[in-house]
Amino acid sequence: MKEDYPLYVKWFEATDWILTVLEKYPKSVRFTISGRIANLTLDVLEGIVEAIYTKERTFILARMNIQIEKLRVFFRISFRRKYLSGSQYEHVSGLLEETGKMIGGWKKTI
Repeated sequence: MKEDYPLYVKWFEATDWILTVLEKYPKSVRFTISGRIANLTLDVLEGIVEAIYTKERTFILARMNIQIEKLRVFFRISFRRKYLSGSQYEHVSGLLEETGKMIGGWKKTI
């Protein structure tokens, strides 16, 4: 059933990519920036699953929008500190932008 939702499929793939990239972050930031990014990424995935199986989605979708915005900030910091290459930053920025639009579209249908 979850596979019927394009947002779930998109973010599942994004989560896999993000977690793979985070494995290459320096060990010195493993429990700070990369840990926060991993937790927020998984929180968004959990939120999508909750929204799929819940009728009251408004709060969940709003929370996910905030989490996406936090991810934007952490990835911007990661890029500035050179934990991400330019192409990786461009890719993740596109993923976050598209995900944000999909969440917004879902909110409009409610």
